[in-house]
Amino acid sequence: MGRVWGSDDHAGDQADEGGPEDALLRKAQRALVAAALADEEDALAAVGPDGLRGKLPETRELLLLLFGACSAMIASLGEGGSRPVKVQVFDETGEEVPIDRADPPMRTAVRTLLAEVHGNTDAAADQVEIALANAAPSEVDSVVLAALHWTLRLAVECLDRDLPVPAWVESAFSD
Repeated sequence: MGRVWGSDDHAGDQADEGGPEDALLRKAQRALVAAALADEEDALAAVGPDGLRGKLPETRELLLLLFGACSAMIASLGEGGSRPVKVQVFDETGEEVPIDRADPPMRTAVRTLLAEVHGNTDAAADQVEIALANAAPSEVDSVVLAALHWTLRLAVECLDRDLPVPAWVESAFSD
C-alpha cells in the first residue's frame, strides 16, 4: 500500500458548459465522493464497468487528471517549506519499501505521480498507458484507487493549511 504525505490543477476549473472535460470532472468528482465515503466499489464503478476500466479512454484521462491535481497540491504544500512532501511506499506489514520493490500497480502510481510532480506530463501519460495496456483489471483498480486516495489526502492537507485545492476536488467534500 502506498501513502503520500504532505499540490494547481492542470485541468483547471473548466466551465460548466457540459463538454467532454466537464463530463470527466463529474466522473472524477463522483469517484472522489465515493472514495471519501470509503466505498471503493462505488468509486471504481464511477470510473467505469468492472473489468473494462483499463480499456476505457476516459480512465486514462481520469488518472492523468487525478495525478495532475495531486501534483499541483504537492507543489502548494512544498512552497510553504514547513514540512517537506514525501512519497513513501509501504508493504502489507507497514514496512517502507523502495519504489522498485513495490507491487506493479503501486510502482506505476508512484512513478506517474513523480513524473507529474517533476513537470514531465508525457512520462506520466506513458506510465498510465503502459499500465492500462498491460495490467490486469485488479491492478488497474489499484492504480485508480491510489490516485483517488492520494487526491483526497492531499486535498485534506491543503485545506487544513488554507492552501489552494482545485475547485472540482474541493466540491467532493461538500457533495
